[in-house]
Amino acid sequence: MSNDQNVTPQVGVFKALINRARLVWHLLRDPRVPVYLKVLPIAAALYVVSPVDFVPDIAPLLGQLDDLGVLLVGIESFIAMCPTHVVEEHRAQIEGREFYSSTDAGRAKNPETIDGEWRVK
Repeated sequence: MSNDQNVTPQVGVFKALINRARLVWHLLRDPRVPVYLKVLPIAAALYVVSPVDFVPDIAPLLGQLDDLGVLLVGIESFIAMCPTHVVEEHRAQIEGREFYSSTDAGRAKNPETIDGEWRVK
């Protein structure tokens, strides 16, 4: 296996983590996301930096794994509970795709024109 094949999966995982962090940041700043949901990722981040732990950080690797687990559960729960159309809109923006939802029917960025005729009898 060449060195490029070993690096590609690592780059993909790193890019996915960065995109996930960007998604959380966008959702935290979006006024359509309820404030009580925004507490989840913030509380998870505070747990990581707090001195209180389920498993003390003295135990090698286990102490860091519980911090990582709480952070991941907090972030994934936050994304899962946010309004779906808001999450998809931000995901599309981060990935560079265009997003059209049924709630934006008349306000799409590049609406397509449908030609037709109107007849009055």
